[in-house]
Formats: sequence, C-alpha cells, structure tokens
Amino acid sequence: MDSPAQRRLKSIQSHILSSTTADQSDLQANLTSSSQFVHRQQYSVCLPEKLQTGKWNVYRSARSPMKIVTRFHDHPEIETLHDNFVHAVKTFGDYKYLGTRVQADGMIGEYTWMTYGEAGAAREAIGSALRFHGLQKGACIGLYFINRPEWLIVDHACTAYSYISVPLYDTLGPDAVKYVVNHADVQAIFCVPETLNTLLSFISEIPSVRLIVVVGGVDEHLPSLPLASGVKLRSYTKLFSEGRSSLQPFIPPKPEDVATICYTSGTTGTPKGVVLTHNNLISSVAGFCMAIKFNPADIYISYLPLAHIYERSNQIVSVYYGVAVGFYQGDNLKLLDDLSALRPTILCSVPRLYNRIYDGIINAVKSSGVLKERLFRAAYNSKKQALMSGRNPSPMWDRLVFNKIKEKLGGRVRFMGSGASPLSPDVMDFLRVCFGCQVLEGYGMTETSCVISSVDQGDNLSGHVGSPNPACEIKLVDVPEMNYTSEDQPHPRGEICVRGPTIFQGYYKAEVQMREVIDDDGWLHTGDIGLWLPGGRLKIIDRKKNIFKLAQGEYIAPEKVENVYTKCRFVSQCFIYGDSFNSSLVAVVAVEPDVLRDWAVSEGIKHDDLGQLCNDPRARAAVLADMDLVGKEAQLRGFEFAKAVTLVPEPFTMENGLLTPTFKVKRPQAKEYFAKAISNMYAALSASDPKPPKL
Repeated sequence: MDSPAQRRLKSIQSHILSSTTADQSDLQANLTSSSQFVHRQQYSVCLPEKLQTGKWNVYRSARSPMKIVTRFHDHPEIETLHDNFVHAVKTFGDYKYLGTRVQADGMIGEYTWMTYGEAGAAREAIGSALRFHGLQKGACIGLYFINRPEWLIVDHACTAYSYISVPLYDTLGPDAVKYVVNHADVQAIFCVPETLNTLLSFISEIPSVRLIVVVGGVDEHLPSLPLASGVKLRSYTKLFSEGRSSLQPFIPPKPEDVATICYTSGTTGTPKGVVLTHNNLISSVAGFCMAIKFNPADIYISYLPLAHIYERSNQIVSVYYGVAVGFYQGDNLKLLDDLSALRPTILCSVPRLYNRIYDGIINAVKSSGVLKERLFRAAYNSKKQALMSGRNPSPMWDRLVFNKIKEKLGGRVRFMGSGASPLSPDVMDFLRVCFGCQVLEGYGMTETSCVISSVDQGDNLSGHVGSPNPACEIKLVDVPEMNYTSEDQPHPRGEICVRGPTIFQGYYKAEVQMREVIDDDGWLHTGDIGLWLPGGRLKIIDRKKNIFKLAQGEYIAPEKVENVYTKCRFVSQCFIYGDSFNSSLVAVVAVEPDVLRDWAVSEGIKHDDLGQLCNDPRARAAVLADMDLVGKEAQLRGFEFAKAVTLVPEPFTMENGLLTPTFKVKRPQAKEYFAKAISNMYAALSASDPKPPKL
C-alpha cells in the first residue's frame, strides 16, 4: 500500500501533468478558493501542503513544480560559492570581470579591467595571506568599505579558504560597527583609509580583531599601532605580496558551511546577523537563473551596497554567467557619468533611482515645447499599446524619440531589475516603453538568501512581484486581526510565508528571535501581506509588522499609505505617523525641490530658500490637497488619509539616521527626529476641531 507521501505525490503529478484531461474528480472536491487559478495558470502551480487536509494552498514555480531547485540545471556540480567561481575562472578566464574608472593617479578615465583569471589569482594571494597570518577555517572576516574590485576579491578569498564574510555597511555608525565586530568575533577587517579612522577610534574595544587591512592605503602613511593592541596593520598591497610569496592550497567549503553573516540594520534595536550557507545562496541563485539568462558579453554596473543581499546575489549570478562587472566611482551624484562611460547591458537598482529617471524624463518632455511633447505622447502611447498586445512596436518611434532617452543610461541596457521596495506600475511601464528592454521586479529578504519571487519574462502585467523562485515555495496564512484570509474573494490574501533550501540557518547567537519567524513546519513568516493574482502571481499589499492602532480602533499599515503618497508629484519621501491617542494620521514629507519651486513660481509666491517655502502654509495646503487626490485614486479608506503635513527640504538619508541601507524609514528614529513637528500638527488639528456644544 502506498504511503501518504506517495499518494500525495501521485495526486500532484496527476493534477499537474494531466490537467487537460476531464477525469479529475478526485481533485476537484479538494480545491479551495486558493487554487481557483490552477488549471489556467501560467506562472505558478498550487499544491496541497498536506494530503490529509486537502487544502490546496502552497504555490511553486511552474518551471519546477515537482522539485524544489537546489542546483544550477546546467552545472549541478556547483555546490558552493567557491565552486561557482572556480567554474567561472575555468570557463571565462580571459574574459573581462572587474572594471574601475579610478586610475592610480586618482584621475577618472575610461574603465580598465581585470579578467576572471587575474581575479582568481588575486583571491588565491589574499586567502593565502590570511592563512599566513594565522586565521583558521571558519574565522569571520569583516569588509568595511563600499563597492570596488577588492571587495569581491576578498569575498572570493573567503569562499576559497572557508572563511565567513561579514559585510559592514560603510554608513553604519561607530556603535553599530563595534557591535557587529564584537558580536561576530571578527578577526580581520578590510577597510579603506576613511573607515580605518573609525576603527582606530575604538580599537581597544574590539579585542577579537587581529588584523586590519587598508585597501587603497599606502604603507608609509599607515599609523603605528601600540604593540599592546595585538593588532597587525597592513596595506592591501603588502598583504597581497605576502600571500603571493607563500601560496596555500584552497580549503574548499562544504554546501552546509556558513558562507556569510549578513547583519540586517533593521528599523529598531541592534542589528541581527542572518546566517547563510553556501547551499542557501547557490539554491536561491540557481532558481533565479532558471528564468534569467545572461552571457559573457553582458556588462553589469555595481553601485548598490555590496553589504546588502540584493547586490551579493547579483554578483553570484554575474559570476555564473561570466558577466563583466563595472564599479561606479563611489558617488551616486556621478552615477549617470559612470553609466555613460560603462554602457552597461544590465542595470539592477531600487525604485528610488527609477523614479528619478522617470521624473527627469517627464520634466524634460514638459519643458520641450508643445510639438515635441505631442510627439513623445504619440510615440509612447503607440509603443506601449504594441508591447502590451504582444506586437513588435514600430522602430520609427525609437529613431525619433526613444534612442535619445536610452543614451542617458549608455544606450545598451537590455535588462532592468528592481527590488528592495515596491516599484510603481506606471514607472515600470514607462521604463519598458522608453528603454525598450526587459524590466523585472523581484521580492526577497536577507533571510531567504534574496529572491522569493520575481516577474516572469513575457509577463506584461505590472504591479506585482511575479511567481515563486523555483528554489522555494510560498503560501499565504490568514491574518484575522487585519481581515485577510485565504477565503477572500476575488483573490486569496494573507501573510506571505516561504519555505525551502533558501531559508537562512538562523540569527547568529539569537535562537529565540529565529523561532519568532520560523514555525514548526519550517515556514518563514515574512510579515508582508500578499494576494494571489490570476496566473499565480504574487502581489504585496500590506505590512503586518508595522501596523498600529488609531484611537477609534482602526489598524493602520503606514508603509502602505506611504507607498501611495510617494506617487504625489510634490513628494520625494514620506513618513506617516499615528498612535492610539489620536484618531487621525499626520505626515512628514521630504519634498521634490524642483516641483515645489516650479509650483511657487506659478503661484507668484516669492521665497528666499527651499526651507522658507516648506514653512509656507500655502505650500503645505497645496501638497496636502495633491496627496488627497492621489489617496482617492488609490482608494485609501477615510482614516488612512493624512490630515496634516509638515514639509521638510532635506531628504531622509542614512547619514541623518532616518533610513536603513535598504532605504526603509527607521520609524522610532523618525518619530524622535520629527517629534516637535508631529506634536505641532496634532495640536493644530485639535485646535481646528469643532468644540462640542455646552450643555
């Protein structure tokens, strides 16, 4: 007699492989609302979690419904990050790999390149030097600088010699860096001269550190450390020479070995160390690569923080396909110049950059004159209609209009990826039309080794995050306190839960916190609220963790409201606040300077500077009115509308402590930072409320 597991497998196979046959009565009786799209699915397949319950609620990628992916389809022998790089060195040894514009004399020129083979030799020298200085297998190595070739060389050295890399955000304050170094018992830190000064300010408080290596530093300019500190100070150049003269054999890791501890800055409390193994990362990327194909002719620009799992994952993909990686200069204000020089074919970014590209093009079109604006509108509408209907648009529109726009990013971008926060459907459609390339949005977490889901090629519907990564499976769990259930019509809704080989091993030295997010069946609870669209595509609609209750008892998910208001033309960034002592929401808005100034000119409002304009009650009224219009279009509920707004000229940044490195608002810090403004807004609202009549 078949076991329950075997019966389940047979049912699933029958369901998936014979879905076109009429004889499925044994399955039809078990179907719930969660699986209404199974038979006409294009992107996901819905399966039962357990045969006994008969509830079909677990979604897998249609690319691999019967098996969760753990290895690359074409190269199953690649089990670790070390294997992946060895494969790249053997296959693409003479191809360009790491490119930079910063020359030895500090001048900025064209990109110069290191090949995969040269990078392989460099990682062997650096890894050997770490062995030379006595670091044993499993030691934690800190990386405390922004994107540049040496970052990846050190990371490859860690994988080749079984060290654990611990990225340190260069924007983290000294206290957070000190905490991470001590928490992970980091033994060696690679830094640059700027971050060296930070380390030296608390060198006596990080006793685990034995070696500090300065990238870009000159030996004779390095300070002397007291012998009592027990810390060796080396330039990267000297360390490289030490390793090259005493090369050591690789110490290859096993798939289950820890590859990295990624500390998530979070919006509250101390950073949490997410422990990821080689198997976690290879599984995630292998699943993603079932949908996305690159090649050695592709060029990728690296400017997103390498300390973030999004960029780390992109780098693993690049190595697998032999892609050339060009680095930005280190200054976001010069990114367009770098794009023009590099002319990449692959651009992965966050909505903040894409929104600025969108705004820049729209403003340029509006100021180009009536005839050019009409031409752009005609070209845009015609090309969009063709793309949405699956037809090839007329090449005339590219020649007349869009080729000039493409040149802004170098003229060769064929793939755009977006992640870290929601990308507006309008902006996504705009990018697809203007740049004529594939634009895919993805959704992921550090705890899931990056990709949970991504939009499939050929899917022209915007406003969702696609189907499950073939390396994991997804289900939605009811959240009754927010009225989200699997029985919701027309779309099942609930908290997004993920399971599979991509799920992290736990928070370093914090088992209790891990048990708070992973249940007994191995499901990671993300805290995000999603719904299933037809075809098995996931749409994120809310956030569970940051909800709060207003005085009248209504629950608010501030991130949902903020995402609506950022579509307002005046709004660059938005912080929504409310609490159980007040019945309405208030907003702090970092304004779009040019838009607000143009509005002031059109209204004949004179001002000395942007700060003065932000304090003008007429400006506040205009912005709030525009936010109301956007809120109505998005069908916000009455209590979700901000009733008062404070305008600020300065953006929320990591430097002023209001943003995480993944561009999420730090809510407790923002509440404290804007405490006076919040108090003033509630006081004004209270004063404007009609007083109850006296009895």
